[in-house]
Amino acid sequence: MKRIFPIIATFALLCAGTAAAKVTDYVNPFVGTTNFGTTNPGAICPNGMMSVTPFNVMGSDLNVYDKDSRWWSTPYCYENKFFTGFSHVNLSGVGCPELGLVLTMPTMGQVQPDHRIYGSEYTGEHAEPGYYTCDLSAYGIKVEATATTRTSAERYTFPAGRGNILVNLGEGLTNETGGWMRKISETEIEGMRMAGTFCYNPQAVFPMYFAIRVSKTPAKGGFWKKQPKMKGVEAEWTPDNGTYKIYTKYGREIAGDQIGYWFSYDTAEGEQIELQMGVSFVSCENAWENLDAEQKGFAFDSVREAASAAWEADLSRILVNGGTQKDKEVFYTALYHTLIHPNILNDVNGEYPLMENDGVGKVPAGHNRYTVFSLWDTYRNVHQLMTLAYPERQVDMVRSMIDMYKEWGWMPKWELYGRETFTMEGDPSIPVITDTWLKGIRDFDIETAYEAFVKSADTPSAQNLMRPDVDPYIEKGYVPLGYYAADLSGDNSVSHALEYYIADYALSLLAADLGKSEDAKKYYQRSLGYKNYYSTESGTLRPITVDGKFLEPFDPKQGENFEPVPGFHEGSAWNYTFFVPHDVYGLAKLMGGNRAFVKKLQKVFDEGLYDPANEPDIAYPYLFSYFKGEEWRTQEKVAELLDKHFTTLPDGIPGNDDTGTMSAWAVFSMMGFYPDCPGNPSYTLTTPRFDSVEITLDPDLCGGKEKLVITTSGTGKRIKGMKLGGKTYGKYRISHKDLTEAGTLKITRR
Repeated sequence: MKRIFPIIATFALLCAGTAAAKVTDYVNPFVGTTNFGTTNPGAICPNGMMSVTPFNVMGSDLNVYDKDSRWWSTPYCYENKFFTGFSHVNLSGVGCPELGLVLTMPTMGQVQPDHRIYGSEYTGEHAEPGYYTCDLSAYGIKVEATATTRTSAERYTFPAGRGNILVNLGEGLTNETGGWMRKISETEIEGMRMAGTFCYNPQAVFPMYFAIRVSKTPAKGGFWKKQPKMKGVEAEWTPDNGTYKIYTKYGREIAGDQIGYWFSYDTAEGEQIELQMGVSFVSCENAWENLDAEQKGFAFDSVREAASAAWEADLSRILVNGGTQKDKEVFYTALYHTLIHPNILNDVNGEYPLMENDGVGKVPAGHNRYTVFSLWDTYRNVHQLMTLAYPERQVDMVRSMIDMYKEWGWMPKWELYGRETFTMEGDPSIPVITDTWLKGIRDFDIETAYEAFVKSADTPSAQNLMRPDVDPYIEKGYVPLGYYAADLSGDNSVSHALEYYIADYALSLLAADLGKSEDAKKYYQRSLGYKNYYSTESGTLRPITVDGKFLEPFDPKQGENFEPVPGFHEGSAWNYTFFVPHDVYGLAKLMGGNRAFVKKLQKVFDEGLYDPANEPDIAYPYLFSYFKGEEWRTQEKVAELLDKHFTTLPDGIPGNDDTGTMSAWAVFSMMGFYPDCPGNPSYTLTTPRFDSVEITLDPDLCGGKEKLVITTSGTGKRIKGMKLGGKTYGKYRISHKDLTEAGTLKITRR
């Protein structure tokens, strides 16, 4: 229980009836740190470039390196208790290993560069937004970390003796190797570490620059480097026969794959030494500028307070009342996770690495460049949440995407620090930007965005980086088997086409709004091509061979355990068959009518065919509400799924959080509405989890309304009645405009 978020103090405040509890008190950063959630409890500011995270992928069994086995894509797993340092700039909720670099580790005694040996088990672990701490059992050292947007602040409390701070460039999550370090002064070093190859794209590589400063001049210091054993030579301080060479007389700079730097001190009991790190993806000079701009001297407690205040302000844009203690913890932890990615890329001077080239750009003053666009995931709900409650960030995210097109010639699909990884499928920028535009956020270059969308929709396959199989898609209305993804994931023809249908539907909405009526008709007709895949024999969507026939033999359950299956990416036919959110009624007609649709959809849940961690089917529970008299199924199923899959425990997310996508599902579902059709500016309503939800709005975007207040009365999971802006409302779908401009939605439960 020491490692779980301490709720006792919060609970005492609630029992006392005081309003002094902060929303950050409800956040548990350990949620999602097991069960493949791949979140971590490290310190970060909202949408910050820097995150500083405990790195424990090495288990206490020194022969098991979990980075390359079960927990391979996260710097931290709740079950592990072997701390090998703080890693810097980490990804949250992803399924491939990356970043988690420049490990900093305090030790006692002789300098030992091998992380398998210098690592330590730990106790007393605690985390809250913007702060992490634990006690290293092997050394009696207390470690603490906090962060600003682009820098880390770390504090180590030593016992008496010989204390060390190690900076290890050799370890991390990335599949890339290599870097260099330079000594600037007795207390300062700088360097670069290569990163990239995310999800096995060998060209998606980039450098991360860093600047490190310690608060006390060391008694000794120097580099180390791993090298082949030299016959007859014993290196100083290395118990493993000279695998590592420790340099005690050389102090200029060093390069290689397994290199590091050490600071050594004669420490008094309880002495505290601080370390600061600035990072940049442009240069070391910018890393120093970031550090000097965001931290004035060494003031760990002040940095921690500022990080906490930033989280309190951001999370308070949505205030909830009522519900249980667990409900609040699930909600605010989920909201916290949605505010990690996309994250800021530009330095304090505005500079950032250009998309897919070696140049440097500069963002206009007052704006930010964003990165980590995991769009196959986040186009479904994260960006809709940004548009609703954080529109000033969403507009910069959209500007970032459009600028990527200007710099590279294509919109991003799964962009990472200026490199396109081509992970997953589809054309997800289209519904994101369409949704943003149609909700009234328009301070960006929509004509250039539209140009980019038409390019990816119509460019022939041989030249099309977004839709490499667009030729048969346009010619036949579907993608047959035999076409392979740019991310080398296999033959995912049906998955590809389904994503294109949604993108083209969104493009038709945007074209209509821009007065391009012929384009609107063309892309809308393309969006209906999903009908080619429907097989009455299997009752599901089904792959089509190159000669135009349905795949034989075919098992619609194949792929449910993520095993490879022709036509579908990371899922079965059941995970994809209802993934036609733009034409639910058309799909129902194919299935034999509304009753048949509802019966088959209910079967998905009754027979365990639904995967709550798989993006294509996460909106399934909301589809019942398209049919009059069946809305109660949505309301009961959403409540059931929340209770089953979202908890306050470390396994409280149903699989990879996917840069906030699973968490955004919980946030919307608990508020009582969900954007189930990407690109369409509307929501499906369900029963809120709380007595009241108050969302801060931008009045310029919402008809002058500064708040959207949703109140709920009565008991039960089903909705009895609703009033929108004081008037009776009888529908279960609602436009973004109608909801936000009404300002109030009152729901009565039964």
